[in-house]
Amino acid sequence: MTSGPMSLRLRLFLLILTPLLLVSILLGFWRFAVAQSTAEELFDRGLLAAALAISRDVAISEGDALSPRTRALISDAGGGEVFYHVTGPGGIYVTGYAYPPSSRMSVEGDGPHYMIAEYRDEPVRVLRMSETTTIGTMTGKTVVTAWQRIREREIFAQALALRAAALILALMATLAVVVWFGVQMGLRPLNNLHDAIQRRSPDDLRRIKRPVPSEVSGIVQTLNRLLGEVDHSIKAHQAFISDAAHQLRNPAAALLSLAETLPDVRDATQKSRREQELIGAARNSARLAEQLLSLERLRYGKQQNDETFDLGEVAETLCSDMGSEVLSRDLGFGFDRYPSPLPVRGDPILVGEAIKNLIDNAIQHGGPDLSEISVRTSLANGQAVIEVCDDGRGLSPGDSETAFRRFGQLAPGEGTGLGLSIVNEVAKLHGGEVHIEPSDHGARLTLRLPLRQEGGPAKRRTG
Repeated sequence: MTSGPMSLRLRLFLLILTPLLLVSILLGFWRFAVAQSTAEELFDRGLLAAALAISRDVAISEGDALSPRTRALISDAGGGEVFYHVTGPGGIYVTGYAYPPSSRMSVEGDGPHYMIAEYRDEPVRVLRMSETTTIGTMTGKTVVTAWQRIREREIFAQALALRAAALILALMATLAVVVWFGVQMGLRPLNNLHDAIQRRSPDDLRRIKRPVPSEVSGIVQTLNRLLGEVDHSIKAHQAFISDAAHQLRNPAAALLSLAETLPDVRDATQKSRREQELIGAARNSARLAEQLLSLERLRYGKQQNDETFDLGEVAETLCSDMGSEVLSRDLGFGFDRYPSPLPVRGDPILVGEAIKNLIDNAIQHGGPDLSEISVRTSLANGQAVIEVCDDGRGLSPGDSETAFRRFGQLAPGEGTGLGLSIVNEVAKLHGGEVHIEPSDHGARLTLRLPLRQEGGPAKRRTG
């Protein structure tokens, strides 16, 4: 399972192991410093023990010889040979190597004194101590000088550090293996989730029900929501294609029938009538196709313009354009404009299309008793309102679900069943709403859009 340029398992592995590696490196440096300090302390104690043994033997044997135990001690004390030089009272050479390492350090008091010097071109650790002794007939200060090569100490410190480093490396290797397999086991629910997602297809958009850790439950919920939306979208597209094919089939058949019979008509009057019928059928088909495309564009929230316009002006222009068509059907038609501007933010072309569909709906579905259509703009509760009323067959608020559904028709008529659906989509796109209002006679529909406030955006409502 990958996330970006590297796998999630490798990323978690590095995130966990990198700090531990840094800590182990710091621990290694600390252990090396501790090893050097430990070697220094151990070797200094060994050097002191050798010096004390040499001083004791010199006092006992009056400088004649060292005991076998002392010789064994100085031959390999603490892992390295000990060199020594002893002078008796008056600075007289007693035993040991002839020339000790030179040093400018003065010996004061009887206690041991440590220093660094050179002996045969090698750095050495030197211990000098003095005490009052009697050798033969002479009594005075006996000075014991003992030294060891520093290289021996460094080798010992490195050995201690290497042991610690080997232990740290073994622990880190073990920890790396544990972390790698631990992360792999921890990611197993994600791998199961990956398998569940991989099995999904456009034909299988069921919810994912695999158990997952709480850290990724939000992702699964979002994914399930997305799958649900995709499933709903696919079903909506399938329904739209099915409905569109069904709705376009009748106009297409009518066009074909009229076109096939037109050449056989000889009477001029009859032929003219058939031609007008053919033109009308073509217009209806074009209108249906246009409304279908508009509905699909609106479904994805697409609009051509986004500007502030006066709803009253758009409504007045639209009513003026449709006035002749309404009057040609021997219907009364009136428009009452609100005296003040009604500024609305959005696409005036789409809003005009919605108003046209409201008027067209009244014409197509008003029934035989329809005699008048009126349009009015107003202001209510901070919203710009356009109201279309007629005295025809009538609609009630209970008809809203069917009326605003695609191809929904309460009764057979000349309409396509898309007009009010388009109005509803335009209202949603502009943050408004459309309602079928209660009416004692006829139908009364209102389109409400949020009014743009002075110096700010329009107050849009959802739902």
